Amino acid sequence: MSLLIDSEYSLDRMISIALDLSAEKDFDNLMQKILLEAMEICRCDAGTVYVKDGEFLNFHTVYTRSKGIPAAEQSRNANLPPVPLVRTHVCACSAIDKKKINIEDVYESKEYDFRGAQKYDAINSYRTGSMLVIPMCDEKDEIIGVLQLINAMDDSGKIIPFKEEYEQLVSALASLASVSLNNHKLAQEVTDLLHSFVRVMVGVIEARSSYNGTHTRSMVKYAEKYLVWLDQTHQERRIPEETRDAFLMSIWLHDIGKILVPLEMLDKPDRLASVKEKIRSRIDIAVLMERIRALEHPEAAEECRGKEKILHQAWELICRANTAGFLEDETIERLRECAAIPCMDPEGKERPLLNEDELKAITVRKGTLTEDEREQIEEHAIFTGKMLARMKFKGLYENVPFWAGAHHEYLNGKGYPDGLTAEALPDEVRLLTIIDVYDALTAEDRPYKPAMPPEKAFSILESMRDEGKIDGDLLEMFKESKAWEKQKK
Repeated sequence: MSLLIDSEYSLDRMISIALDLSAEKDFDNLMQKILLEAMEICRCDAGTVYVKDGEFLNFHTVYTRSKGIPAAEQSRNANLPPVPLVRTHVCACSAIDKKKINIEDVYESKEYDFRGAQKYDAINSYRTGSMLVIPMCDEKDEIIGVLQLINAMDDSGKIIPFKEEYEQLVSALASLASVSLNNHKLAQEVTDLLHSFVRVMVGVIEARSSYNGTHTRSMVKYAEKYLVWLDQTHQERRIPEETRDAFLMSIWLHDIGKILVPLEMLDKPDRLASVKEKIRSRIDIAVLMERIRALEHPEAAEECRGKEKILHQAWELICRANTAGFLEDETIERLRECAAIPCMDPEGKERPLLNEDELKAITVRKGTLTEDEREQIEEHAIFTGKMLARMKFKGLYENVPFWAGAHHEYLNGKGYPDGLTAEALPDEVRLLTIIDVYDALTAEDRPYKPAMPPEKAFSILESMRDEGKIDGDLLEMFKESKAWEKQKK
């Protein structure tokens, strides 16, 4: 950017600058442009935008022309310690007193003790001479930052004092920076509040069921690693920078609806769960009643012992079936026969060993949930969508409720809750679905199943791809990314 002569900074020029700056949507780029414009006005060598954080001023944007390094790179790699709000620093004095400071040479200042400037000069191998520092305030007149310019120069490159007539122009730019910084700060506070809410909700889910909270955190880690890999390898499929936070938030919130699902279903470790003890008690009572009957009726003793044996065999079969990964037809048929075995209660009345609900539970062919229980758990996707829709996400976050609530939808329309098809499912949902299935299959803390090795999990995912349920390209990229690999302990 070439140096500009004084006359060029007319009202029209300032309006043009203001319009250019207002069109910049990236906050970091905006602060850089404001700093560079201020440096052009004053024809100086260096400048800094500080952002107030508690009792410190943090370096946000830093540029020194004489270093010959691009401004953006200097800001990224500054790594300078924050400036404490004490009077040994020029920028701190400006913030403390809320006033402009224009000094010919900070080393020779009789009004201030600026040893702090010398400290940072030593860090940067630099010599600060003249300095113009302007505080930036919010709408409540509270300090939110400082704009600092260093070493104004004449045409020959000699360091000279900052001209007083430039102070008003630089103050105007500082005001633009103040507005932008304040808006950015407010937006960040809203975003931080939203993130805090998300963490609280995940904490609630985790408090109810620890493995569900772990599931969500694992998914977020996979997604973050995958997005980094995607940036480096597949630019055409990358999720835009401005929507990434919303995508990750949809992962954090995708299971929030499980808050409304009964815990006994979420953590059901086997087919019978708490019902198992009721059946055991029923059998124990029936066995005891048979023994009593044998004592009272010696002629029926052999029959009673036969019934005891049948009851014990039925219990052994029920225990094996309760935790089996898969039930064959023969086993299911034997369980149905067991269900009809008469059991005597304490009143001497006979009733079937298993009632209808218990038989339905123990004969679940695969997994631990009955069809009714599975439908209730599947409702969590509906609950997620409805709960998040009531929060009225807007702007970059407006798709969070849909993305989070659609993670069980399949491209072929056979998912739930709405049976959506490929046309309605963007990459964010497709990726979320793949990561969700992968972690569910490989999770090591599920109470109802052992962890599955990655190769088997991907085999199942590939079968889902072949059935038209999930995106094959995204699956291959997720697999290639190695984002799913767990860190070695």
